[in-house]
Amino acid sequence: MHQNESMLVLESAKYLMLADYYKYSNPQLHIMYYQKHLMCVQQLAAADFHGHTYGMVDRAGQQNSFVRVFHASPDAPGVDVYVNGNKAITNLVFQETTDYLQLPYGRYTIEVYPTGETTQPVLREQLSLTRNTYYTVAATGRVANLKLNVFVDKPYVSPNQAKVRFIHLSPGAPNVDIAVQGGKVLFPNVPYEKATDYLTLSPLTVNLEVRVAGTNNVVLTIPQVQLKAGKTYTAVAVGLAGGNPPLEALFLMP
Repeated sequence: MHQNESMLVLESAKYLMLADYYKYSNPQLHIMYYQKHLMCVQQLAAADFHGHTYGMVDRAGQQNSFVRVFHASPDAPGVDVYVNGNKAITNLVFQETTDYLQLPYGRYTIEVYPTGETTQPVLREQLSLTRNTYYTVAATGRVANLKLNVFVDKPYVSPNQAKVRFIHLSPGAPNVDIAVQGGKVLFPNVPYEKATDYLTLSPLTVNLEVRVAGTNNVVLTIPQVQLKAGKTYTAVAVGLAGGNPPLEALFLMP
């Protein structure tokens, strides 16, 4: 075994142990160390030492996906979510997000029912999960045309930096720009049901605003947004522009 390979195997095992240690006490550290573990696994696979990968690392780090569910439908009731016929989430209501569920990678049938009902799902979709990947699965749109939108999360960030992205989930709202209040546009022309790439920044506190794309027409102000070192944020626009529930921004971590 090459020296570099040995170091990567040891680093991978160390980060996996730390991820397991923080799994329930500190989810942010759990995700950070698990991502470091996966980076070691990926380096081992890329190096392809001796033409093969190493079973211990592969079994430890290559088999699971991580999924959280976000209720973003402004007029839908609370819902129960079933995965392959088994109830996984109970009474998830508008604006709520679950913790990450750990699932073996593969294909799943997702069914969404009004809370307490099991007769007719309001939504049934197939979902394919890739190993070593984090997902946000959002129930979006009005209840009459409810659908699932799947976004890949990339939670790891350097300890001295912050990372943020934006997802537009306000049905009926136009494309929007996300900007520093009175200043620079950070995420231009974001359409409904789309996520931006992540933006890596130095930690800061900033006032943000949502504008109709390409204009100075501010539809939402988001004051005193704190982006802390070592944290990853997903800002999501939910609700209805000019309607009820009103348009607002939520910050999911990571």
